[in-house]
Amino acid sequence: SGPSNSEGAGKVSLLKRVPALKDGDFTLAECTAILLYLSRKYNTPDHWYPSDIQKRAQVDEYLSWHHANIRANAPKTMWIKVLIPLFTGQPLPSEKLQEVMEGLSTSLKQFEERFLQDKAFIIGNEISLADLVAIVELMQPVGVGCDIFEERPRLMEWRRRVEEAVGKELFFQAHEMILNIKELSNIQIDPQLKEHLAPVLMKMLK
Repeated sequence: SGPSNSEGAGKVSLLKRVPALKDGDFTLAECTAILLYLSRKYNTPDHWYPSDIQKRAQVDEYLSWHHANIRANAPKTMWIKVLIPLFTGQPLPSEKLQEVMEGLSTSLKQFEERFLQDKAFIIGNEISLADLVAIVELMQPVGVGCDIFEERPRLMEWRRRVEEAVGKELFFQAHEMILNIKELSNIQIDPQLKEHLAPVLMKMLK
């Protein structure tokens, strides 16, 4: 998700952000709200968002924590290593990435100790929306060459279980763009667009 100036996104989401959902006359923004809406509308298998009130509360707890921790750090690796250099024409100081990786490392430690513990998935023996939301964010550093799983065996095993639960082919299809994000470095950006976006992007990391 992020800012979008596209006319289509503006019509669907008052915040002009993607992702945005349009279902008939109904519109909705924010990825977590969209996932919860879809799981209810299509009556997905119970393990995704359990009917058991305590298990559901655990999913909600993770989703609340995720936004200010994993989501606040993991996507920044992609901005620092690929997107901002692409639009500004110059690499960012290595300290910026180091700072983000330190914050991410703290979040991952909390993720393992507070949420994953010795369980197969975040809320127990079955995959849930909490695991889906987490893995999508955590694959972003991997796509830009920061393998956060490499020295964290418990996290690596969790990722393997998520891949198997989703299906490996579908898992890699879903993350194909993120895993090939470095290829964006080869595209040519309009100089006027660069001039307009560079200061905006730099502000994002302050």
